[in-house]
Amino acid sequence: MEKIAILTGAGMSAESGINTFRDAGGLWEGHDVMEVASPQGWAQNPELVLDFYNQRRRQLHEVAPNRGHQALTKLEEAFDISVITQNVDDLHERAGSSNIIHLHGELFKARSTVKEELVYEWKEDIEIGHTCEEGHQLRPHIVWFGEAVPMLQHAAMEVNLADIVIVIGSSMQVYPAAGLVGLADNARQIYYVDPKPSINYELSQIADLKVIDAPATEGVPEVIEDLFK
Repeated sequence: MEKIAILTGAGMSAESGINTFRDAGGLWEGHDVMEVASPQGWAQNPELVLDFYNQRRRQLHEVAPNRGHQALTKLEEAFDISVITQNVDDLHERAGSSNIIHLHGELFKARSTVKEELVYEWKEDIEIGHTCEEGHQLRPHIVWFGEAVPMLQHAAMEVNLADIVIVIGSSMQVYPAAGLVGLADNARQIYYVDPKPSINYELSQIADLKVIDAPATEGVPEVIEDLFK
């Protein structure tokens, strides 16, 4: 059975109504990124950080997987699939994908600020005073700027072993995730689905690259049709 590694970014979930956070000015919905997505921002104003992610978490309750998410599950009928996502939502899970690596964490989880291994399912607001079982404040289970990406090595191995790589809805500009496609040494074909594809250095070096200039809901079914020919 051939192995497919699927790399998804913000564009994967945009058509479900998930905000992509960062605008053209580099702000995350009016906030400097370091205010709401860094250890420094957390130390300076944890209430602001919690409020930012509480709003994102509430929004996640109101959206559903789109046609692109749903289409990916069909690949599991014939291929060994790994979904490697930069997104912190659970839309891949809700659509039915079964092997998902979250590079940047998960919005529906919380973790201890001291004991990082203490991670909890958490679908409501996190407030100051919500603590882990050892009494330490909880924080969003999100990888912030300046923090290590714990799942990166696992993701790199999956891409390196893949026969086919599919990149969906990613600017391919944010590292280290953007560098993963450069590890696809054994891939016979790479697909890139995005309405405004951005070809970085790693992608430019790939001979067998098929670019599909379309949003996920249109481009992913096109990829699947091509794979099942």
